[in-house]
Amino acid sequence: MLIAFGGLPGTGKTTVAQTLARKLGAVYLRIDTLEQAIKACERSDADIGAAGYVAAYAVAGDNLRLGLTVVADSVNSLEITRNAWRNVAINAGARIFEIELVCSDAVMHRHRVEGRKSDIPDFQLPTWQSVLERQYEPWESAHLVVDTAKSSVEQAVEGIMQRLPLTPLGNRVV
Repeated sequence: MLIAFGGLPGTGKTTVAQTLARKLGAVYLRIDTLEQAIKACERSDADIGAAGYVAAYAVAGDNLRLGLTVVADSVNSLEITRNAWRNVAINAGARIFEIELVCSDAVMHRHRVEGRKSDIPDFQLPTWQSVLERQYEPWESAHLVVDTAKSSVEQAVEGIMQRLPLTPLGNRVV
């Protein structure tokens, strides 16, 4: 199964996605990590475009074809990227479960964005202004929305676990 996260920076995607991946024993793919690695290879601050996403799609597909669960952590702000994740799952013969994280409390969200420290060497975190200005298209597909202003990380992960689809054998994916 492919579990594809999305949401603006500072909503808690990485914390929730990492916790879920650890709990499931899943492969964890983080777009920020891939993009920073690509930038480091190019030794430039130039825009790398879709390279991080394209690399993640390929690695996710490989792992899904091996029968592994993949947790994909990205802003996933455009319908084109969401469709690409769906295509990865379809092409690998896997299910997809989409999750959008939001933070309904603007003060809390801003505090998170402005108070974060990067855990990726040389990675530039977004500013609050860039979060506000970011293009973010509404989701058109069925997906789970988790409001991290109203739940702890543990509650968010437990809520996700309870809603994961059943495998063909009728067992929860754990």
